[in-house]
Amino acid sequence: MIFVRMYKKIGIKVSVYLDGIAYFCRKQKNESMKKSSYMMGLLLGALVSCTAPTPTQKLADEISHDVSLQVVDSMARAVIRSGFNAGSGYSQIWARDMNTFIEVACEESDPTDLRNAILLFFALQQPNDEMIDGYVLKEDFTWYDNHPYYSDAAPDHVAFKNTVETDQESSLIQIVGKYIRKTGDRKILNEVIAGRTVLDRMNGMVDYLMRERYDEKHGLLYGAMTADWGDVQPNDDFGCDMNELSDKAIDVYDNAMFILALDELQSLTDDNALKTKWKGIRDGIAANVRKHLWDAERQKFIPHLYPEESPIPEGFDENQIHYHGGTTIAMEAGLLSKDEIRTVNTQMLENVRLSGMPSIGLTFYPVYPDGFFRGGMAKPYNYQNGGDWTWFGGRTIQQLIANGMVEEAYAEVRPMIDRVIKNGGFYEWYGQGGVPSGSGQFKGSAGVLAKAIEMFRDWSEANK
Repeated sequence: MIFVRMYKKIGIKVSVYLDGIAYFCRKQKNESMKKSSYMMGLLLGALVSCTAPTPTQKLADEISHDVSLQVVDSMARAVIRSGFNAGSGYSQIWARDMNTFIEVACEESDPTDLRNAILLFFALQQPNDEMIDGYVLKEDFTWYDNHPYYSDAAPDHVAFKNTVETDQESSLIQIVGKYIRKTGDRKILNEVIAGRTVLDRMNGMVDYLMRERYDEKHGLLYGAMTADWGDVQPNDDFGCDMNELSDKAIDVYDNAMFILALDELQSLTDDNALKTKWKGIRDGIAANVRKHLWDAERQKFIPHLYPEESPIPEGFDENQIHYHGGTTIAMEAGLLSKDEIRTVNTQMLENVRLSGMPSIGLTFYPVYPDGFFRGGMAKPYNYQNGGDWTWFGGRTIQQLIANGMVEEAYAEVRPMIDRVIKNGGFYEWYGQGGVPSGSGQFKGSAGVLAKAIEMFRDWSEANK
């Protein structure tokens, strides 16, 4: 009975083994006791040896009993329940931030409030179908910005956009797709905002990007030169608006985000004409990312293509830089094979070791030289110029799990889990020596860790 209970626990059919034992007992009537006892011993030995857990089962058991994961998950959900703004120190609601905690917010927030927060983005969409970065109540608009955005459909709010980036439209489309998968609320697609449905407005956002941010020569989206996924350019003090000082640049992050958005859109409609349109754009972008941005020799993405002038100073080889954030989004967009994911992850770990930074959340390595950016980013390993961001490191963990590299993911998430507990919060980014910086309760960091922990939990349950 002990054996029966053990085998039931790990899901093995015990009857096969019990039938074997009974058979050998019967055989004792006409065979030597020595031989039958020997055979029964072998069978029992095999039965006992099968109860030893496999390495996968051991890992699953360790993950399922890791109290620190449960603690951080609980902390993350409490932070996200506090509202949809980007975090402590931010009154604004940002699309690129909400995109990384929307799934947890669907589980922890009032559904009506969340739905209204999403729809307000569409109310602030501009007449040319451009989507904003985020919004805030007018009385809370207290920071310096020469280019606020307004809309008659949202008279109480003011919007803003860091136009050096090209991920805002893609982020909002992903938000809608994730929201619908979590809630089943497909009616939001037919919600009419200022005379147009949400679905129509998202189609308009794709048209805006293809009209205003598409480089015909390379068949890819462009923005201004920034540090990987960052939204600060090196050319002026404000750094967030595309202007005459900007350098047009094509990178993997913007284009991988667009691919993810186009994939979401195809899942949201039964209109075959729209599906065909979006799939055609998606396939073209994906092919051109591999053609123009993937460095097959170095097995990494190049940081930028510059359709016009390059801002890189003489003597600095930008192509040595490994962009961790854009590479992670490329994993998510299906732009890398599993072997390539394993290779770039190994490279990332080596970059972390060489940089001395705390975790796989390192934005990139090597960093841009001292003084290339302005302000705080002028110094290496500060903010987006080589800072360590859980906001992206957590997404790397998610992709490792999704691609079967769970052992690696569990080892690589450890520094991020430990520092949340040590510092009592989800800091925006970390400097050298693990110094926490920025918002102390950054919801993007909380959201990506909570999702990663949920993925760990689901995997461990399936592999016990």
